[in-house]
Amino acid sequence: MMTEKPWLIAETNWKTVSEFTYEVAVLPWGATEPHNYHLPYATDNMESEYVAAEAGRLAWEKGARVAILPAVPFGVQTGMLDLPFAVNMNPSTQEAVLGDIARSLEGQGIRKLLVLNGHGGNNFRQMIRELQPDLGVLLLAADWYRAADWDEYFTEPGDHAGEFETSAMMHIRPDLVRPLSEAGDGHERKFRLKAMKEGWVWAPREWSEITEDTGVGNPKLATAEKGARFLEACTRKLADFLVELADTDPGDIYESI
Repeated sequence: MMTEKPWLIAETNWKTVSEFTYEVAVLPWGATEPHNYHLPYATDNMESEYVAAEAGRLAWEKGARVAILPAVPFGVQTGMLDLPFAVNMNPSTQEAVLGDIARSLEGQGIRKLLVLNGHGGNNFRQMIRELQPDLGVLLLAADWYRAADWDEYFTEPGDHAGEFETSAMMHIRPDLVRPLSEAGDGHERKFRLKAMKEGWVWAPREWSEITEDTGVGNPKLATAEKGARFLEACTRKLADFLVELADTDPGDIYESI
């Protein structure tokens, strides 16, 4: 028996779509890359798809007509080019893809598009600055994993295949998480220069130089329960935003003076 999920475009159909007027489209965007020894290459995709789908469901139940698009599975991997199957999509290519998607939606009457990012190497701000002036679609971007405070849920979150991401995947796809006894400790070699340590000077990390196991952050304290609590906090906050966004005219997003 078919269970209708009109907010999930990949799983719905033209008959169902034609019955609704959609206000917001959400584009999950991840990456294909190694995640220590114990998490799958598609971790960023699975996480962003899960959060988008769950937030879309919650928003739909509150009356927001939200469309969750299929995820873009490739991200910026210029620091991992020497690692097998770390598939790179340059920022310039991402901008072209995002522009094509936005223009498609614009022609179909969608007026708001949120890029829901799940990969730390992706950054859509400058792309949106360049694309927005020529579009009739309001472009927005969010890192789903910043919707809640890591430190409220994890002891040592890490930023790549550590406690945070491992916990999330233990909840989303436990069948794809190898035993933590097989995981590396995610030790990261820091930059030597003081200003870079302090964070006000930046350069991309070369992954083979900073980590032995491709992880950054120790996953040993990860649990599915921690992941469930964190994901629930993120999806509920995102759902509330989608409800508000759906009800907002894209030409009237600023407060009155």
